[in-house]
Amino acid sequence: MPVTLETARRLIEAAKEKALSLGVPMVVAVVDAGGNLVALDRQDDALLVSIELARDKAYSAVAVKTDTATIGRLAQPGAELFGLGRASGGRIVTFGGGLPLVENDKVVGGIGVSGGSVAEDTACATAGQKAF
Repeated sequence: MPVTLETARRLIEAAKEKALSLGVPMVVAVVDAGGNLVALDRQDDALLVSIELARDKAYSAVAVKTDTATIGRLAQPGAELFGLGRASGGRIVTFGGGLPLVENDKVVGGIGVSGGSVAEDTACATAGQKAF
């Protein structure tokens, strides 16, 4: 099933609910299987840089078909994918907060969250992913 606007909105609301419980304003982005933006929401006072980061975290999760924390571990100096963060014009994010959306063992989209610490971003992305 493709990631629809209705689905994206449901995931965003779940991630925003978690952000509210943490007291940290976030930006949440959802992309489809091609890495195309389906929806993005910026809570009041969320960092401006988080707009691009949330979108790119979601894109990275689709492009590499794994979460951005794993990408980060694989892209460290000496690791087998060192330098991956420079791929796709520098859009590949190498720290947590981006998760793939998987259906029937196939990546069909991604969710990215930015605005807090990596742990906070990941917790909000996880809440959104669970709503999928």
